Amino acid sequence: MGDTPMLERLPMTRLHALDATAMLSGYASGDFTPRDVIESLNAHVTQWEPQLCALYAWEPERALTEAAASTERWRKGEPQGALDGVPATVKELIATEGHPIPLGTAALEPAPATADAPCAARLREAGAIIFAKTTIPDFGMLSSGLSSFHHLARNPWDLSTNPGGSSAGAAAAAAACYGPLHVGTDIGGSVRLPAAWCGLTGFKPTLGRIPIDPYYTGRCAGPMTRGVADAALMMATLSLPDSRDATSLPYEQVDWFAPAEPPVGLRVGLMLDAGCGMSLDPEIAVAIEAAARIFEDAGAVVVPVSPVMNQAILDGVDVFWRAKFWGDIKDLDESKRSLVLPYITEWARGGEDVSGVEAVRGFNRTFELRATCAELFDSVDVVISPVTPNVSFPADWASPLNDPARPFDHCAWTLPWNMSEQPAISVNCGFSQEGTPIGLQIVTPRYKDLQALQLAAWFESQCGRVERWPGEADSPPA
Repeated sequence: MGDTPMLERLPMTRLHALDATAMLSGYASGDFTPRDVIESLNAHVTQWEPQLCALYAWEPERALTEAAASTERWRKGEPQGALDGVPATVKELIATEGHPIPLGTAALEPAPATADAPCAARLREAGAIIFAKTTIPDFGMLSSGLSSFHHLARNPWDLSTNPGGSSAGAAAAAAACYGPLHVGTDIGGSVRLPAAWCGLTGFKPTLGRIPIDPYYTGRCAGPMTRGVADAALMMATLSLPDSRDATSLPYEQVDWFAPAEPPVGLRVGLMLDAGCGMSLDPEIAVAIEAAARIFEDAGAVVVPVSPVMNQAILDGVDVFWRAKFWGDIKDLDESKRSLVLPYITEWARGGEDVSGVEAVRGFNRTFELRATCAELFDSVDVVISPVTPNVSFPADWASPLNDPARPFDHCAWTLPWNMSEQPAISVNCGFSQEGTPIGLQIVTPRYKDLQALQLAAWFESQCGRVERWPGEADSPPA
C-alpha cells in the first residue's frame, strides 16, 4: 500500500526519516544496518527533543545495544521477525516492563510495570526496537500535549501549536521523523485527532482487533505513521492475539498488504455536519469537499448524510465521564489532587454530585449513538468526514476551546465510531493557508478494517503523500 520514499533522498545521517518498509528493504540489501539507523535517530532526537518534548523513557544506549544485535541477525540472514531493527515508540500509558506509568500526571507515584502490555510485547517479538515511549496529557484525558508531569509536547509543523492528544507525543514524534512506527490509543479520537493535526495516518481499528490491556468500552490501540503502508505493516503485528484482552476479537489472518482499492461503485456518505460541538472551519470544509470529488471522480456515488451525533448524546457522554473520572481521583490526598492540571480538576468536579441514575443515563446515550451509526450503514458503504472541526490551536491550551465546560466539542466527528466499534482512519488531505495539516476521516463497517486501509491507501495515492516532513529539516523550527 503506497510508495516508500527513495533512499537516494536521504544521506546516512537521515536514515531515521525512512519509512519502515524502506528500512527493512535496506537491511535486507545490506545498504545500511539497524545500528546505522539508530545512530542517525539518536543524533536527530538529541537535537530536536529539547524543543519538541515528545518522549518519555528515551533509552538511546539500550536502543544501540538492541540495534547491534539486530544488525548481527540481518548479517546472518536470520531476522527475528517482520519488524527486526525498526525503531518504534508506544504511548506512555502502554506498559513496558521496567518503566513506571505516570499517566501524564504529577499526582501519581507509580511502580515500574512488571510486563509489556500486548502492543509492546508484539512489537518486541517482531524485532522492533522500542527506543522510547511518548508523552500524554494528565490521565490521557485531553486532546492536547499539556501535562503536569511531562514537558509540553509541541506540533513539529509549528512549535507554537498543539499536536493534539491524547496521543500527543506519538503524533509529534511521527511528524518529526523519530523513526517510522508509533502506537497510540483512542477512546474518542486520541489517535485520529493528533494524526490529523500533524498530517499523519492514524488508524482506529474495529474494537478488539488489536488486543489492549487495560481494556474499556470504545478503547482501541492503533498505528500512527507517516503513510498507510507502514500502518498496514503494523497491523500485521499488533493484531496478533493476546488473551489478556477479554474484549478482543478472534484472531483472523488478514492480508494487510492487499493492494489499494479504489471506491468504484461504492455508496459513500459525505458527512459535513457533526450535529453538535464546534462549527466546522471553512478551510477544512473546502478540503473535505475536494476529497469527496476525488471519490466521485473514481466512480463512487457520493451522497450527503445526516450527523449521527447530537447535543444530548454529547452532554450524556460528558456527564458520564465527569462522574467516572471524579470517582477515579476523589480519594487522592488533596495535596496530590492539587497537582492535576486545573483544567481537568475543574472539569471532573462537575461529576461530584452526579447521581448513579444520571451517570447511567449518560452512558446509555452511547447505545443510542451505536444504533444510529448502524442504521446509517444500512444506506451507505463508507462514510467520509472531517476528523477535526478546527485547525490546530495554541500549544499551551488544554483543548481546542480551552474551556472545561465544553471539553468534547471537538470530538463530535471521531467519538461516534469508538462507540459503534467501527474502523476509522485519518489521512492527510491538505493544509490550511497557515500550513496546518487537515485530516480526512474514512469510516467503514465493523470488521472491515482492511477496506479502511485499502481506501486510505488509494486516497493517499490520489491526493499525494506529504512531500516533506518537519523532521526532514536540518534543524528543528525556532
